[in-house]
Amino acid sequence: GNPLALPMRLRRDGHPLTLEPAPLAAALPAAGPRPLVLVHGLCMNDHQWLRNGHDHGAMLEAELGYTAVRAHYNTGRHISQNGRELAQQLEALVVAWPVAVDELVLLGHSMGGLVARSAVHYGRAAGHRWCGLLGGLVFLGTPHHGAAAERIGTYVQRAISLSPYSAPIASIGALRSAGITDLRHGNLVDADWDGHDRFDRADRRAAHALPEGVRCFAVAATKSPAGAPRPAGDGLVPVASALGQHRQSERTLGFPPERQLLIHEANHWDVLDRIEVREHLRRWLA
Repeated sequence: GNPLALPMRLRRDGHPLTLEPAPLAAALPAAGPRPLVLVHGLCMNDHQWLRNGHDHGAMLEAELGYTAVRAHYNTGRHISQNGRELAQQLEALVVAWPVAVDELVLLGHSMGGLVARSAVHYGRAAGHRWCGLLGGLVFLGTPHHGAAAERIGTYVQRAISLSPYSAPIASIGALRSAGITDLRHGNLVDADWDGHDRFDRADRRAAHALPEGVRCFAVAATKSPAGAPRPAGDGLVPVASALGQHRQSERTLGFPPERQLLIHEANHWDVLDRIEVREHLRRWLA
């Protein structure tokens, strides 16, 4: 209820889009039949797809004929809450789109990939039209099975709460947002967190498979050089998590090898502009 809270909006050039036919046509006079929706990550916004002079959305628009719009949302909320709202926004978008939609593609960075997967879950449950138009899901550094940094925060919070001298400090750790604690294991739907202590270390998720009938692609980054026997993560997300790999077979997402990319000597944000990622996006989405 805070009037300063960010609403979920789809935007173009930093301006919110009105998802009705006439104003949307005015805002997107060159709209083509292939909308591309970019979903940013934790504590970021729709302007931060631009990195070192490169923007994946602008590239795909110029070279492959997509029309790029960008989600802007409050990353402190539960991923499932944002996923449900994104599903509603996407439904309004395709209904009001200025021309007939041939294919919709979602491109998510980090948490944005989880929000996109959550949106597919809720959109299909609601029978949304856009789900039948969804042709591709691209995940850049998405923590499908959680982010190590959030787990470390949980361990530290629990450790310092054991001492009466440091316990008051531990309460500060409990202020971290629902969105951040969802990243511990990669929660996607309400049932993954509802009724549970969100600081509990147990992974209570159901196994959420990738959506059938949709081409899905995963990009991971590692700070390790090429050829390292056990590549480290990108500083925030482990390689296995970004590639959907899990020791439990039912949780493994199973991206085909030709739809995976691992870039080396790279951090969590390098997936936004590295040349290898650009080349794969061109080939995957052509």
